[in-house]
Amino acid sequence: MSLTRRHFLKAGAGAASLALSSRLTGVASPARYAEAAFPSADYLGSDVACRVFELLYDIVKAERLPPTRASRLYALAGVTLYEAVVDGSRSDASLSGRINGFGRRRGGLTGLEHWPTVATVAMTNVIRGLLPLMSSQSRQSLLDLEGALEEPGLTFTVRDTSESHGLAIASAILSWASHDLSTRMVPYVTLGKAGPWVPTPPAFATAPLDPHWGSNRPMVLFDGEDMEAAGPPAFSEDRNSAFFKAAFEVYHVGMGLTHEQKYIAEFWADNPGATGTPPGHWIAITSQLVRRRGLSLMQAANAYARVGIATHDSFICCWHTKYATDLQRPVTYIQRHIDASWLPYIPTPAFPTHTSGHSTQSGAAAVVLSSVFGSGPFTDTTHVDHGTTASLGARPMASLMAAAEEAMVSRLYGGIHYAFDNLDGFEAGKRIGQAVLNRLA
Repeated sequence: MSLTRRHFLKAGAGAASLALSSRLTGVASPARYAEAAFPSADYLGSDVACRVFELLYDIVKAERLPPTRASRLYALAGVTLYEAVVDGSRSDASLSGRINGFGRRRGGLTGLEHWPTVATVAMTNVIRGLLPLMSSQSRQSLLDLEGALEEPGLTFTVRDTSESHGLAIASAILSWASHDLSTRMVPYVTLGKAGPWVPTPPAFATAPLDPHWGSNRPMVLFDGEDMEAAGPPAFSEDRNSAFFKAAFEVYHVGMGLTHEQKYIAEFWADNPGATGTPPGHWIAITSQLVRRRGLSLMQAANAYARVGIATHDSFICCWHTKYATDLQRPVTYIQRHIDASWLPYIPTPAFPTHTSGHSTQSGAAAVVLSSVFGSGPFTDTTHVDHGTTASLGARPMASLMAAAEEAMVSRLYGGIHYAFDNLDGFEAGKRIGQAVLNRLA
């Protein structure tokens, strides 16, 4: 058992996360690598990274996190992994000074760091720090994973050195993350525009989800307006208007759904509590491809950090747009102006319609992941791997971008979004993904 696990078992995760080491470490020179006790992160395997993210997906599901908050958790975990192993890489540079507001002092390394241990300690501490109220079952699952990932045969000095470095990284990440959430916590108030959002069946939740999420600090974008999507057509009840036609399309498609369209709507639904949420679906795809391609620990860290940042910034941008447009969902419009008895195939979530969060973050994820894994076919085994909805099985995809396009159209099939919600969000997402690649190049 490592020192870190003993500390958590004795003191509890909350106390331990507050006692993170403040010692910060730095980049090793090529000469130091020659003296190091272990290979660099460029040559080590990525099993540790995959297993932590696979568990994180399950924790997000178990804790029933909404997609906004899940996107932040996945992104911070990705940045943590990257920073935990970048000091053990010959070719990669820290994200310090490259993503908004993040910086850490970097000194010399001992040459005794065991990078999988550093990564495990850093990531599990950050997860605890970000989810202080998670269930005892989730907390125990983290402890169990730490035990399973312990490297046998490490000396006390190596283990202590590695854990100290991991704790220092976690401390830097948690300090940075403590300033990223908006302080605008006033209740949602409609903007007084035509066709505003109203509570939707079946839950009729009167408080929409995270109305000020769009004011949070992005990691790469300047703010929530940076990649703002195109505006929707003007709201109108006129049967000849573009808006009515868009709503009628949702109604018409929903009334004649094929078996395949229903399957696609369910495959990408990723509802909180049922799965690891929409950003978790792309994290799961990342884990699958990291394993299948045999990526190194550093290569995996690059992939997780980039997809995490892309989906994180997508939700901030999308949520800014949602509450700036404050537009009602298709079910509201259709029941009022087309068919009072109509219901969507997938239950409508409680927030405005334009733009689609699924579409925005899927476009961004596909862009950044294509830069890592290319444009070839793959099979998405998310639901099989995590036992979320076994009947959905594995799904062959022509490419990452094709998967993103399917995620986009799934919201039309589900009756949750107008086509313009999906298309506008998807295009904004692709721009966000490219912005991440440009910033982190």
